[in-house]
Amino acid sequence: MGQTMMEKIFSNHSTDKSIPVKPGNIVWIGIDYRTARDFGGANVVNNLETNFDGDLIDDTTKTMFTFDTVAPAKTIPYAVNQHRCRQFARKNGIDVHDVDEGIGSHLLIDQFVKPGMTVVGTDSHFNIMGAIASFGQGMGDVDISYIWKSGKTWFEVPGSVKVTFVGKRGPEIRGKDIVLFMLKKFGSRTLLGKSVELYGEEIEKLSLDERITIASMGTEMGTISLLIPVKGLGSPWEETPLVADADAQYDAEYTLNLDELTEPQISAPPYPHNVKNISELAGKEIDTVFIGSCTNGRYSDLKLVADIVKGKRIKCNGFIVPSTREVYGDLLKDGIIMTLFEAGFVVSNPGCGGCASGQIGMTGYGEVIISTSNRNFKGKQGNGEVHLASPELAARSALKGVMSAD
Repeated sequence: MGQTMMEKIFSNHSTDKSIPVKPGNIVWIGIDYRTARDFGGANVVNNLETNFDGDLIDDTTKTMFTFDTVAPAKTIPYAVNQHRCRQFARKNGIDVHDVDEGIGSHLLIDQFVKPGMTVVGTDSHFNIMGAIASFGQGMGDVDISYIWKSGKTWFEVPGSVKVTFVGKRGPEIRGKDIVLFMLKKFGSRTLLGKSVELYGEEIEKLSLDERITIASMGTEMGTISLLIPVKGLGSPWEETPLVADADAQYDAEYTLNLDELTEPQISAPPYPHNVKNISELAGKEIDTVFIGSCTNGRYSDLKLVADIVKGKRIKCNGFIVPSTREVYGDLLKDGIIMTLFEAGFVVSNPGCGGCASGQIGMTGYGEVIISTSNRNFKGKQGNGEVHLASPELAARSALKGVMSAD
């Protein structure tokens, strides 16, 4: 019997080949990259130093801190925790990707991870690695500390689901619209606990940035991962492809027709799967837009925003947070930050920003915001009314001061 993409990843990393890699079985797998961010990083250090003796790091070349949640630290406790991690890293010879480098998961995709690898971190959206057909998992600090020490962990092999997209997407439809369309169709329980593979002609046309957007919201669907084959990405991604076998067995198969996706999507509070067509909310006044996060802080996202607002002025508060230092640098070199500045946006240093209760993009009671983040329940980005949408929809709405796709 053939294997699904997830089953192949687990088989390739299994530390005990006598245990069949099939849904429901518990398998131990080696982890290629082991990370902790500033949120939870100090707890990982505490667990290691309290519970283990001897060498605390299995492989220093595969282990790292990434500071992105509150970067730079805006409170004394965060400053204390971040520096505790730095001191531990110096003592144990591991890398720190510090507060200037941006979102850890994006750094890993851009610089380290290849298709078919396994990655863990203290980040609930680490299944974003599915954008390049890799297994990523967010885990608690106790689990992460064990993996730093041993280099492995156990997982229950998930069942797999195949989703095939048919039809064509219109020119106004972005990657964010596609993943919100999926949330509208599946909700937060249909795919719960499954490894989901995405196929179709339009999927193969997706850019890396759009794949990152889609994969990052697998958490909101309850999936273990949204795995997107690298076909269509070209080099270097297709040099190490991971594909399911033709006779792989799936728990379920679904077909989604992109011809039904006739206009941009927007997710209204209080849940990400409360997705509507923009025409249902058009004209609703907004106070703020936030454009960034691991879902939509890439170069192409912010270039599109700049193209829309160039020579114009937004009519609400606007906050932009690039995902990484590299993205920020490219925006600087290309004059895009000046365009955004002249349009009235506040542009921050790279990182998570308000999506992780960081320094920029938080909301007060009654504040209506369009955010390119991934969650909109109360408290995630402050106490306001958070609506999830694409950078394009956020930019067009900012120019009018109301929700609008025009």
